[in-house]
Amino acid sequence: MAPGVQLTGKTSPDGDLEDVRLLDEYEDEEVKLSEGMRRIQVRITGMTCAACSNSVENALISLNGVVRASVALLQSKADVVFHPSLVNDNDIKNAIEDAGFEAEIVPETSSSKTNSHGNVVGQFTIGGMTCAACVNSVEGILRKLPGVKRAVVALSTSLGEVEYDPTVISKDDIVDAIEDAGFEGSLVQSSQQDKIILVVNGIASDFDVQLLEGILCNLKGVRKFCFNKISRELEVLFDPMVLGSRLLVDEIEGGSSGKFNLRVRNPYTRMTSKDLEESSKMFRLFTASLFLSVPVIIMRFVCPSIPILYALLLRQCGPFQMGDWLKWALVSVVQFVIGKRFYVAAWRALRNGSTNMDVLVALGTSASYFYSVYALLYGAVTGFWSPTYFETSAMLITFVLLGKYLETLAKGKTSDAIKKLVELTPATALLLLQDKAGKVIGEREIDSLLIQPGDMLKVLPGAKVPVDGMVVWGSSYVNESMVTGESEPVSKAVNAAVIGGTINLNGSLHIQATKIGSDTVLSQIISLVETAQMSKAPIQKFADYVASIFVPTVVAFSLLTLIGWYIGGVSGFYPVEWLPENSNYFVFALMFAISVVVIACPCALGLATPTAVMVATGVGANHGVLIKGGDALERAQMVNYVVFDKTGTLTQGKATVTTAKVFTEMDRGEFLTLVASAEASSEHPLAKAIMEYARHFHFFEDPSAITDIQYLEKEPKYSGWLLEAFEFTALPGRGVQCLINGKRVLVGNRSLLTENGVAIPTDTENFMVELEESAKTGILVAYDAVLIGILGVADPLKREAAVVVEGLMKMGVKPVMVTGDNWRTAHAVAKELGIHDVRAEVMPAGKADVIRSFQKDGSIVAMVGDGINDSPALAAADVGMAIGGGTDIAIEAADYVLMRNNLEDVITAIDLSRKTFNRIRLNYVFAMAYNVIAIPIAAGVFFPLVKLKLPPWAAGTCMALSSVSVVCSSLLLRRYKRPRLTTILEITIE
Repeated sequence: MAPGVQLTGKTSPDGDLEDVRLLDEYEDEEVKLSEGMRRIQVRITGMTCAACSNSVENALISLNGVVRASVALLQSKADVVFHPSLVNDNDIKNAIEDAGFEAEIVPETSSSKTNSHGNVVGQFTIGGMTCAACVNSVEGILRKLPGVKRAVVALSTSLGEVEYDPTVISKDDIVDAIEDAGFEGSLVQSSQQDKIILVVNGIASDFDVQLLEGILCNLKGVRKFCFNKISRELEVLFDPMVLGSRLLVDEIEGGSSGKFNLRVRNPYTRMTSKDLEESSKMFRLFTASLFLSVPVIIMRFVCPSIPILYALLLRQCGPFQMGDWLKWALVSVVQFVIGKRFYVAAWRALRNGSTNMDVLVALGTSASYFYSVYALLYGAVTGFWSPTYFETSAMLITFVLLGKYLETLAKGKTSDAIKKLVELTPATALLLLQDKAGKVIGEREIDSLLIQPGDMLKVLPGAKVPVDGMVVWGSSYVNESMVTGESEPVSKAVNAAVIGGTINLNGSLHIQATKIGSDTVLSQIISLVETAQMSKAPIQKFADYVASIFVPTVVAFSLLTLIGWYIGGVSGFYPVEWLPENSNYFVFALMFAISVVVIACPCALGLATPTAVMVATGVGANHGVLIKGGDALERAQMVNYVVFDKTGTLTQGKATVTTAKVFTEMDRGEFLTLVASAEASSEHPLAKAIMEYARHFHFFEDPSAITDIQYLEKEPKYSGWLLEAFEFTALPGRGVQCLINGKRVLVGNRSLLTENGVAIPTDTENFMVELEESAKTGILVAYDAVLIGILGVADPLKREAAVVVEGLMKMGVKPVMVTGDNWRTAHAVAKELGIHDVRAEVMPAGKADVIRSFQKDGSIVAMVGDGINDSPALAAADVGMAIGGGTDIAIEAADYVLMRNNLEDVITAIDLSRKTFNRIRLNYVFAMAYNVIAIPIAAGVFFPLVKLKLPPWAAGTCMALSSVSVVCSSLLLRRYKRPRLTTILEITIE
């Protein structure tokens, strides 16, 4: 029996190939170029989601002469096979550009080689962004830089992710571009892993600083360094090919004769501390503004009721009264010292050709402040004293700062998922020191961020595993629930893989580090969560568009309000009695105009989607559902069909032999030995199942064959009792054949035996049908052209499979099963699960065709598979969900990674998407309703009816609280509870 041909040839962590379909027929996925055909690769710029890649793919396929087109979103490339007589390279490039993307033909000389100067992905902190308009401005600037392939900026995290060509542009150039735009920029980390941030203890004087600089200047491989005397942080840029991070630390500590003690600063921890610093800074600004504004309010509203104080304020002091001098002085500090950030941000936005919330705040407060100054100066010159509105400016800035402070607190909570994941990694690790012979001669405690591949580490009972690695000594049980979601401890012995961040429960382990840094499972999980939080859902485009036109519209409406009320007053459209005491028509109109400017709030719209997406991705990660982007999160709510692969998805993926029937006089043991000998060279899961069955049979039937029970756990497992096989051949989709004892052995399905002239008797055919109708696969065995027996192989269903199928139906989603197995087996399994739509004997490429057939009528299709042989279907689906158990989370084709290897998470993913976008829609309704209601009130539309007027300081309060309420509304998603599937197949959405 032959294994199917794997799409990638990758193996699962336990060594089993992940393609576990039962006796289906595979075709080689690699397109063989016939005579006259060409194949090229095209680099595509501008793709951001699966919809983009589908658009490009459809544009290419529609070209006459294109045989096949495959677009890889993550690699930003298209692989195209075509007839050069019908279509040429320029036609292909033009088709992609007509679809709205940039295209570049990859030279054929380099298409088969990896570019030595590959693109680098860097993360940058961007300070000073206040709303969606700022995000659009920064993204536009970054995308225009030469060498930048992709730029995504997230307001909620104040992070920008930039993919760039390091041969064209450097990290410093990107930081300079961010700062030239008026924002604060700094590199967090990049895929080059050539930067390290160290906290240096032991520096007490300038001499120590000079000593540190001297060590670094003489250290080969150091490109650039910067030491901050205040924070004691040392940033070092180095060449990873010349200098390792641990060697760098050792050289600095050794060069100082042990005076310096260095500690690596985790970039994510550093970002968290920056969030705290931002919150603290905003709180200090708010309290200072409040401290200066309260006296101004007291002088305006309280002091007139206290004769002694009021008399002091009315006392003439030069051209102005004492109260006027005090108000002017206090408010000037609030306006230009504390409120400086609003002017800087507004100038930054205007310089970049955009407008944001800071422009509105600067306009509103400046109008109030400068009018009040003008009123004082005009009164001093003419003797006509108009009322001043210094308190409006001061309180407006105070309430805006309160809103900013509450926003920083709320946004900080949305990144809790990343903070918790970072905390899983231990701070230190025990490094085992070895001599040249490999003997352990000592231990050394090192920072876990300094571990290098190949290091031997000791993990004590109760300690966390520092990095991904392989056990080389000892045995224990490890709690992997924080990564995989499985609560049951996993046994670990020699050659077992361990995951960084998991907890060693009892015995000591010696492990060899295999993956460090961004390659570890935990880092990939963090990366997926972070990427999802930074990505934009398509619905966010609406908010970005509104934000781009919102501020100019509000300013225009404010001017119309000013002109309308002023002209209406001087023209006699409303009585003079409407004016406040000692006021005039211009001041009356100005207060309405300022209120309009102040109360308008694009921030609430800008925060409606990203905060909800951030919370949802964090909640998903806590439930073992990793979401790769906001677009995937949005599409999942609209899913109409969920297509399941059978083997390894609906079933456990662990085939076992349940039946062994011999039709000749051959002994059962001889029969199993013959079959096992033929399958010994196969790596297919069914072959492994047959080998295990035969091994156990021989162990129990002939104990003398295995004298030591430990033999069962050692390699080779099968030596000693197997027969030697010659001319072994695997026949994809049919089985295997070989020569044993000079006679041909065939193990496989009907077609294999029929092709070789072996007759299948009626009673054997009937027995095969019985096996298939009971959801088992029949494997026929022929020896010397004679059918000698049959094996029945079963793959048990997952215990939650039927419940999940029923739950999907109750949610209005139709389940479909697609498998490469035969029709009888497939229908038997589907009947047991309650699935009515079954597609059997489908090859991997055919699975993608099934997906497209459902999509023709506009339906949204989700595909659930194991991420290897199902990758074409996962890529073709609107929502790809890869079932994986923690050690295989970086599945490029999927949009979701279900870490717990539990089908219930399919329902969780769909339900979380629905809950999230219900919350987003509610946020948008609230933000839009706030502006629709509040702006007319601020403009005085209802004043003629009910004399309702909204003072600017009250408008500022409403504006601040509207943004906070949207963020807090999103934070309610943190209380999300996964759907509970009961034993009676009833679904309860909590």
